[in-house]
Amino acid sequence: MDWKPCEIFLDRFPIEFCRRHTVLVARNGAGKRKLLAANALRPHVADNIGRILTCPIELELVPSDELETLINRAFETKAASDRKAGIEQAVPLEDLLGASDSQTRDDLLETGSRGPVVKLVNSLLLDAIQRKASDIHLQPFEDAMRVRMRIDGVLVDVRTIPKGIQDEVSSRLKVAGQMNIAEKRLPQDGRATVSVGDRIIDLRLASMPTSFGERLVVRLLDKSARRYVLSELGMDEATLSRFSRVIRAEHGLVLVTGPTGSGKSTTLYSALQELDTDTRNAVTLEDPIEYQLEGISQTQINTKKGMTFASGMRSVLRQDPDIIMVGEIRDEETAMMSIQSSLTGHLVFSTLHTNDAASAITRMLDLGIEPYLVASSVLAVLAQRLVRRKCVSCDLSSNSNERRAECEACAGTGFSGRELICELLVVNDEIRGLIQRRVHSSEIRAAGIASGMRLLRDVGIEKVGRGITTLEEIERVTMRTAL
Repeated sequence: MDWKPCEIFLDRFPIEFCRRHTVLVARNGAGKRKLLAANALRPHVADNIGRILTCPIELELVPSDELETLINRAFETKAASDRKAGIEQAVPLEDLLGASDSQTRDDLLETGSRGPVVKLVNSLLLDAIQRKASDIHLQPFEDAMRVRMRIDGVLVDVRTIPKGIQDEVSSRLKVAGQMNIAEKRLPQDGRATVSVGDRIIDLRLASMPTSFGERLVVRLLDKSARRYVLSELGMDEATLSRFSRVIRAEHGLVLVTGPTGSGKSTTLYSALQELDTDTRNAVTLEDPIEYQLEGISQTQINTKKGMTFASGMRSVLRQDPDIIMVGEIRDEETAMMSIQSSLTGHLVFSTLHTNDAASAITRMLDLGIEPYLVASSVLAVLAQRLVRRKCVSCDLSSNSNERRAECEACAGTGFSGRELICELLVVNDEIRGLIQRRVHSSEIRAAGIASGMRLLRDVGIEKVGRGITTLEEIERVTMRTAL
């Protein structure tokens, strides 16, 4: 039979109790209840559960790791259901004022002993995690604080917070991020870690003063998110084959370009996982470290303590690396060290912020790097974007807005998840000659097309034809490349 967590049990017993005793009550379609436990329970525990639920319950032993997972999933589902029903908004305004908490690590599912403001903030964070949002924006206005979340790359309004508790909510987040709550006139950065059951979520917080109070943005990094292999990213077979050959070179510089949030780090992580790190030493410099990679030494950049990409590169080169990933090339010094490393026998991966693949070449020249060095070191440039996929649970092309509005999979947006579109410029002899002549990026782009490069818009339009996304999505993410 299909057993599911018992809703009455979840309402009457907090997650702390379930974890302490490793118990969960489940029911089947016929209403029969079963007490799942990892070990033989003390008689009074089982008796109390039966008495509160007012029904006899049969005991069944379940492996502890399996039961812990069931407990976490049950309460995460309950939290989502409560949020949808608006239960977290039922806290009286007067109870929210003045509440605070100094903890820097919370399990968002444990709410029983939390103060009202902590519950509210935890509810926002849990909501964002369950919606798979990458960022939370808390923006103060004259009469309220507006909460928006970036979901699949697009900001969505989710709720408003009363003006009377705006400062309390901001202070709670700043305390969690170990920021100075007394300083409200200068921008600040902070970090925190929360958990949702067995999932670990890193938070990056940034505050900025505005005319109506402090604005905060929280970036969420799910440490337990699934890692992708290159073949899962959405590249077409020809591009995947060429890129796979490029990243297996013994030395050289491979660049991935695109705006913030275009999936550059995910692509680099996927590339690193394709390489043999048992026989080759791989080291990364990142800001921040988004995911832990097995077999790879990862270093966090800390500019406040003098650990920049450039200074980190000097230290990395003393670690006898074969493969180096530099999170981002931001200045001439980092660019020069990356190129010199690639010319002295290292395979170097890094990112740039440019609109397309050809512009990455001219960007390196603009940073002050000599053309002959760029021509000699750069193996390839991958420019990419993420477009939203059409929701498979509802029909985006349908004229029925009611059907779409009721879809839980996409929250009525018509989109669920994202898909990669990319263009790959492989530097051949002809392009090397163009680089040394400092030609315009349009000439490099034309040479790339002649050698088999497909432009971002062309790849995107093909995905529209296959029903994966919409033409409006392609226009949204590639508009600047067409200017």
